[in-house]
Amino acid sequence: MTAPSALAGRLAARVAGSHPLAGTYVVDHLAAEMVDATARASVMVAEATRLETPAAAEVNVVDRAEWVDRNLAAFSHMLEPAERRIAERLEAAGGALGSATAALARQIVSAETGLLLGFLSRRVLGQYELVLPTGDRGDSVAYVGVNLIDLERRNQFRPSEFRLWVALHEMTHRAQFVGVEWMASYFLSLVEKLVSQAVPEPGRLARIAKELLDARADDRPLVDETGLLGLFASPQQRETLDQVQALMSLLEGHGHVVMDRIGAGLFRGHARMSRLLKARRSDPRTQLLFRLTGLEMKMRQYEMGEAFILEVERRAGWEALDVAWTSPEALPTLEEIADPPRWLSRVA
Repeated sequence: MTAPSALAGRLAARVAGSHPLAGTYVVDHLAAEMVDATARASVMVAEATRLETPAAAEVNVVDRAEWVDRNLAAFSHMLEPAERRIAERLEAAGGALGSATAALARQIVSAETGLLLGFLSRRVLGQYELVLPTGDRGDSVAYVGVNLIDLERRNQFRPSEFRLWVALHEMTHRAQFVGVEWMASYFLSLVEKLVSQAVPEPGRLARIAKELLDARADDRPLVDETGLLGLFASPQQRETLDQVQALMSLLEGHGHVVMDRIGAGLFRGHARMSRLLKARRSDPRTQLLFRLTGLEMKMRQYEMGEAFILEVERRAGWEALDVAWTSPEALPTLEEIADPPRWLSRVA
């Protein structure tokens, strides 16, 4: 682990904290159950979405620290080329001062990453791992065991129902990325494009200052739902961010609708689980952090995507959504996510 990554790891571990159930037989029992729940969910999702997937994904039940380490390793691999280019440009422009600036920038990014991952490690339930820590394309799902157990106990969910319900969401994401042959490559190309655009921009501070003044004059939020990433993004990056947000809105909305629809037919406690999970996403105690980090955009993706999926189904039937899986060009744009008839007219 490099020095900046080590800093991120230390900060993340401090924020993540420990849990009294970590490493106990309770988590071991959960791990065995999640293998079965994931396999069952995979079959149900394939039937509901008509997206065929191969044999069940690899299942890992991890603690918070392991989840942080897996994500840090994957992020470091993806971001390393951009970090190297930025450092080279800063050093070339400023000599020793540029080298110091580049080192400070890496430390700041590492600190922000560590704090964010530490916070998320306390909330995340499951994650379909499209990119492995080695940088290779993956096909595995990681569940944060203590978070699952903690949430189901605090809310008195039936463990067998809640665990299968969470697995349904992750297996829907797997169906999207494995059952649609071009989806994984397209998503990773957007990530690579966003990273490649992360280079020093001449006049960036002046541009940001003007945008902040304009926002204040128009009585708009100084930082919108894209967070600091959106604030500091160049026009090119913002265009790519819109593409990423449109795709993730579709995938998250689709995942949530499939999860809820299957769950409603299986679980007596489904309505309460769905209601409490939605309330958890909109917890006002975390809204400032979500806005600053751009996670507010992630939260809105569930709402926007779900509304898009349901409106398309209402107007044209569930099968109409199959068009979105035919090619990247058939995916809805961010404007079409907000206006489903516009997408239907374009792809009909």
